[in-house]
Amino acid sequence: MTSHSAAALRQGPAGSTRPVLPAAERGATVIPDKVVARIAARAAQEALATLPAAPAAPAALTPPHASATTGGGAARLRLALDVPYPLDLAGAARHVQHHVRERVARLTGMHVTEVTLAIEHLAAADGLGHRRVR
Repeated sequence: MTSHSAAALRQGPAGSTRPVLPAAERGATVIPDKVVARIAARAAQEALATLPAAPAAPAALTPPHASATTGGGAARLRLALDVPYPLDLAGAARHVQHHVRERVARLTGMHVTEVTLAIEHLAAADGLGHRRVR
């Protein structure tokens, strides 16, 4: 590369006199809390679909709902979801938290400091909702 072409690269587009700043000095990508929450809700849905040893999940499960608080490259997440029953709830919660934490971190580049779950409903597997106790 000649010194003339190197100088042109430093000058910026179309030979402007403004120098091009290094990437670290140009600014930052900001991901709104609402977008992080949608990513988390989708990740929770993926996690529920891949629960190990889960009973056949009813089609009527309400999709997960999420909220996020972000700042300083970190995110705190809160998820409200329905889970199929019977199921090891503690194991299912750990599975969902781990999957959401990993997926959100990978897609946003944020450090996920907290994933709080609120299980809204236990949805009985097919046939269990119609049983009667005698």
